[in-house]
Amino acid sequence: MPHVDKQMISFFITTSCNLDCIYCYTNKAEGSHKNQVIDSAFAKAAIIDYFATDYAKHVRFQGAGEPTTRIDLVKQILEYAQSLAPSEVTSEIQTNACFSESTAQWVAANIDNIWASCDGLPAIQNNNRPFLGGGDSSPVFERNIRYLVANAKKMVGIRSTITTDNLRIQKECIDYYHALGIRHVWVDPIFPVVGEQESNDALDLMEFAREFLEAVKHAEKLGVEYGSILTSNFDRKCNYACRACLPVPHVTTDGYISACDMALYGNDRDHMDLFYYGQWNPDTQSIMYDDQKISIIRSRTADNIPHCKNCIAKYYCCGYCPGEVLNETLDYFGQKARVCPAIRWLFANMTDQQKQYTYTHP
Repeated sequence: MPHVDKQMISFFITTSCNLDCIYCYTNKAEGSHKNQVIDSAFAKAAIIDYFATDYAKHVRFQGAGEPTTRIDLVKQILEYAQSLAPSEVTSEIQTNACFSESTAQWVAANIDNIWASCDGLPAIQNNNRPFLGGGDSSPVFERNIRYLVANAKKMVGIRSTITTDNLRIQKECIDYYHALGIRHVWVDPIFPVVGEQESNDALDLMEFAREFLEAVKHAEKLGVEYGSILTSNFDRKCNYACRACLPVPHVTTDGYISACDMALYGNDRDHMDLFYYGQWNPDTQSIMYDDQKISIIRSRTADNIPHCKNCIAKYYCCGYCPGEVLNETLDYFGQKARVCPAIRWLFANMTDQQKQYTYTHP
C-alpha cells in the first residue's frame, strides 16, 4: 500500500524522551517545548473532528518525544477513540521500545501495529541511541522486542535510520532483526534537523540505493519485507506522495493540527508553517481550521509538480516526501534533487514483487 493510503490521526503525546539520539530532528529539549504534553481536551476534540470524516479510524502515537513516557495519556486517548467507534478503531505506535516490562505488556495487548526504532547491530544502536544521561539502550530494546514479537496483538516492525555507520551493513542488520523475530523493516536515509538545510557531506543517496537493493534481495530470502521512504509508493500508482497531502491530522503538544511528522510546533512560526492547518481554541473548546492552507496542501499532486513531468517514477513517487522537501528547499513544490536519481534507479531495478508491502511506511 502506498504511503498516501495511511489515513490516520496521529498524536504527538509529549516532548519528553528517555533516549538522547545523536541525530534527533526535533528541538524537543529546548525552550518553550521542553517537557510539553498534549492537552487531553484538544486530543478528544481532534478525534471527534477526524472521526466525522470518511478516513480510516486509525489512531497513531508518535513523537516529538517518546510517547510511552506518558503511557497514561496514550491509554486515555486510545480508550476515548474506542468509546466512539468500538469496532472500527485500529491503533499504531512509533516507539523506541526502551520502556518497562509493564509498558511492554500493555503495548503488546492493546496496540495493533508496533513500529520500534532501531539502527541495527547493538554497537550502532548504543552509539546512535543511548539513554538520556548515558548508558546502552540495546539490552532493554532487545528484551522488549522479544516480548512484543511473542505477544503482540498484530505486528511488530522496525523503523531504522541509515547513516554512514550502517549504510554498508544493511544485510547484517537484517540478520539481526530476523533473529529477533522481525519480519517488517523500513529504513530511511538520515535527513537534516528541521530548520537546517542538507550539508555537502550528506549521505550519498545513489550509494544508499545500491546497498538498499542488495539488502532487499537478502531480506527476500529470509521472508522479511524491507522498504524505504524512497520506495514507499512503488506498489500502486497514485497522485499524492504522502498522507500529509490529504491532509490527515497530527495533533501537536502546543495546540496545533499539523499535516506532517516533521511539523511539530506551530508556535515556532517557521518555514514549516504551511503544514499547520488547524489550531486549538481553549476558550471555545474547538479547533479552528484554515481552509486556504488545506487547499494549498491538497494541490501538491504529481501532475502539479513541474520537475516530475517526465520522470518514469512520476506516479510512484509523486515528488517525494513533502516534509523533507519543504524543510530543505523552503518550497512545498520544490525538488530534493539528490534523491531523484536514486528513486528512478530503484524503480527501474526492483522487481514488482520487491515493490509490494503489507504495511505502509511508519
